[in-house]
Amino acid sequence: MYPDVRAAVEADTGPVLGAPGFDLAAHREEARLDSLRFPREDVASVEDVDADGVRCRLYVPADPLPGLVVHAHGGGFVLNDIDVHDAISRRVANRGRRPVLSVDYRRPPEHPFPAAPDDLDAVVGWLRREGPPGPYVAHGDSAGANLALVAALRNPGFFAAVALVYPFLDPRTAFPSWDLGVESGFDPAEAAWYWEQYARTEADYDDPDLAPLLSEHLHTLPPTFVATAEADPLRDEGEELARRIAEAGVEVVGIRCLGQTHGFWRHATFAASEPLVRQVAAWLDQHLPSA
Repeated sequence: MYPDVRAAVEADTGPVLGAPGFDLAAHREEARLDSLRFPREDVASVEDVDADGVRCRLYVPADPLPGLVVHAHGGGFVLNDIDVHDAISRRVANRGRRPVLSVDYRRPPEHPFPAAPDDLDAVVGWLRREGPPGPYVAHGDSAGANLALVAALRNPGFFAAVALVYPFLDPRTAFPSWDLGVESGFDPAEAAWYWEQYARTEADYDDPDLAPLLSEHLHTLPPTFVATAEADPLRDEGEELARRIAEAGVEVVGIRCLGQTHGFWRHATFAASEPLVRQVAAWLDQHLPSA
């Protein structure tokens, strides 16, 4: 890890998820309020919208270009919400010069799989009928990247592009990069806890709508961008996804961000965050209309 990333990992004093006495509701609220304390960029407009019962937030930049980015937030399916991702959604809208629709999907354990992908489907249905005009991009980070990918697989032909940041894909954490362990800042035990909250039973681990690396329909994807982080335990599963998409005959770009670990993309304090946001924006410019 690069020094700024290593220092952030060493300074992290967050609770042990699922430990005795862990209060999930309080942890969620603390994260939400903490995120809202940080400076946020202005955009031309911000509006909360109801997409067939799914709360979303629409960010429109000044002088927007055609298209809409449908964003699913990370957080292991369990944590975070559109408030936590408010700052990064504004940055994505401004750098890409396209509106961003951030989806506040239902979270486990209150709403286990398949509630979250079903909510993304509901948003797609709303967009087809009455939402802002496309073309549309499926976008997400971590667990949100899983949901964005599943949305594209469930709705072939709907999205013009898919952009994924360190996707969370393998519920069995079987890839070698998981050997990076707790020193990476993402404890394998934490990952296991997330999957246990998300799945109804272990049988769901074999469902491609939960574990999209198992999908037999990767050939239906539009052009796809996959970013991984060198010191992230999710690195290998994301890079395997890019390889499989390429083997399926789909245009794919995969990049590895050196010296970074999980979570860096969302936080502007990391030096590598802004370049990655801009790289995704530039890649989308290649696949969406410019006027």
